[in-house]
Amino acid sequence: MRPIWTGAIGFGLVNIPVKLYSATQGSELDLDMLDKKDLSNIKFKRVNESTGKEVPWSQIVKGYLMNDKYVILSDKDFESANAEKTKTISISEFVNETEIDPVYYETPYYLEPDKSGVRAYALLREALAKTGKVGVASFVMRNKEGLAILRAQDDVILLNRIRFHQEIRPQTDLNLPKKSSVKPAELKMAISLIDQLTEPFDISKYKDTYTDQLMKVIKAKAKGAKPKVSHLKVVHKKSSDLLSQLKASLGGSGTRRKKAS
Repeated sequence: MRPIWTGAIGFGLVNIPVKLYSATQGSELDLDMLDKKDLSNIKFKRVNESTGKEVPWSQIVKGYLMNDKYVILSDKDFESANAEKTKTISISEFVNETEIDPVYYETPYYLEPDKSGVRAYALLREALAKTGKVGVASFVMRNKEGLAILRAQDDVILLNRIRFHQEIRPQTDLNLPKKSSVKPAELKMAISLIDQLTEPFDISKYKDTYTDQLMKVIKAKAKGAKPKVSHLKVVHKKSSDLLSQLKASLGGSGTRRKKAS
């Protein structure tokens, strides 16, 4: 893996040099965009608006329009705005992870210590693991300041980007049912169904089956076969059927039941 960012963790007066790696990878198929007429690849070019000619990456700069003139910014300009922030994952406080609503979670990354930061890295990792706390930190990546939490996961310190509070849309714009619309008998049976389907969480048993099915379609078409087209029909049941649906779910043969202890 190649690091996508290098800097340091700021932990009180302790400075821990680290490298940042992406912790995720896509599971979707790599599909190309083609011209329907002759199946030629579609290419995207960066062109000069005035001349229409393509511009190589090495000749592209970033600028801010001010008073009808562009102020050109270099990488050093971005760093000079706040050099400490651009190179430091600064931990401001520690909190219990359970206090953070999952709606704030965004992208996970792995942190690896540089040679000079191995002991300090291990110390922070073990301290996080022992206390069960996570560090709330701010850092800058790709010229954008972000908020993150640092937590211990096995042998690594995981940095998880989280959203700022103002980035979460309010729920007041949604048309939601009131709690009073739930009948006690239905609630009791729904809880029973939840209990019946409750198992220890194991993420490894969940697979991206859509990608596998899509690959089967691709292979079938490559052989000249016409894949079967399936249609999903959404049936809107009446609310009076809800109780009978729950009863059928609890006693249905297709429902997984909890093993007797």
